[in-house]
Amino acid sequence: MFKLIIQSVRQIIIWTVITGLVYPVVVTVIAQLAFRDRANGSLIVKGDAIAGSELLAQQFTGTNYFWPRPSSGSYATVPSGASNLGPTSGQLQTNVLNNLAALRAAHNLGTNAPVPADLLFASGSGLDPQISPEAARFQIARVAASRGLPVERITALVDQFVEPPQFGFLGEARVNVLKLNLALDGVK
Repeated sequence: MFKLIIQSVRQIIIWTVITGLVYPVVVTVIAQLAFRDRANGSLIVKGDAIAGSELLAQQFTGTNYFWPRPSSGSYATVPSGASNLGPTSGQLQTNVLNNLAALRAAHNLGTNAPVPADLLFASGSGLDPQISPEAARFQIARVAASRGLPVERITALVDQFVEPPQFGFLGEARVNVLKLNLALDGVK
């Protein structure tokens, strides 16, 4: 019996060292050597400061910026996630109607004007950094008017930041809102 306990303790120590120390160190070294940018959070640096991560949405509220999808976690990374509100939820309906009213008011639209769905509903994580090209184009007139720039210039900028589906067939075309807004700040 004592021999079995010694073997068990020895196994715990060995596997703790392998899975708790050796494996994480090896994976970290490989990631830092092969995928340094991604392993460090895909951070976007502007000047000497970190502007954000290209993998996480940030809240932009000014009329002179493109807005991301709504977030059920207020764009915070720790409580990120879905709201878990189902299609029959009164709260979900209220959230969507509030988002719809705010978008129509900000864009001076009539009560029946269509609005892209991804600007009305939060994503599953609540932190998706991309919007559809349609959602970006929907916001062009507001951003151009707010910045006093020609619509054509903002349209060209949006078109420049449309990313195709991954590998040409996975997912949908998308626009990273943070990258677009950083480029927008550089437009004279």
